[in-house]
Amino acid sequence: MSISEISIKDLAAHPRPIVIDVREIDEYVNGHVPGAINIPLSEVVGREGEFALGTTVYVICQAGGRSMRACEHLAALPELDTTTFINVAGGTGTWILEGHEVVVGDKPN
Repeated sequence: MSISEISIKDLAAHPRPIVIDVREIDEYVNGHVPGAINIPLSEVVGREGEFALGTTVYVICQAGGRSMRACEHLAALPELDTTTFINVAGGTGTWILEGHEVVVGDKPN
């Protein structure tokens, strides 16, 4: 199975993306994409149902590795086959480097 990716530029241009950040809580609190919901990769197993937030869900981490692993796991689950998981290439690190708005704290916005 092949997981699609989106660039930071394209994610930033999306009007209302559903974004789940799989970084650890301390990383998320220190700065995340506005609206991103935090479900750490270490907690994905057992919380898969929380990812079914729409037909397309963008998964982000710091650079793209953890989010790709999460996408691969989620895309393999039959109960989530109506949701497409897209990895955010470059992750939050690139989001910040490119100068996009960042939210600090434990809330999505």
